[in-house]
Amino acid sequence: MRVSSAEFLKNYGTVTDKALSEAVTITRNGRDRLVLLSAEEYARLRRRDRRVIPTGGQSEDDLALIAKAEVPTEHNHLDDELKDWRE
Repeated sequence: MRVSSAEFLKNYGTVTDKALSEAVTITRNGRDRLVLLSAEEYARLRRRDRRVIPTGGQSEDDLALIAKAEVPTEHNHLDDELKDWRE
C-alpha cells in the first residue's frame, strides 16, 4: 500500500491498522519517504539481520557447492547494488 504523507495524517488509524498486515509506503512529493511496518514484522526482520554463519563452519562439500552455485539471471539487477562497493 502507498499513501501520501497528507493521506497518512488524515487517515492515521486506517493506515496504521493496514500496516499490521502489510508494509505501507508513505510518500512525499511523489517520492518514497518512509515505510510503516508492524512491530512484529520489524522484529522478524531484525532477527533475520543478525543471522550469521561462523567462518570455518562449512564442510568441504558445502564449499564445493557454493563455488559451483550460479545466481539466476532474473537477479542480475542485484549486481547494480554492489557496483560502487570496495573491499
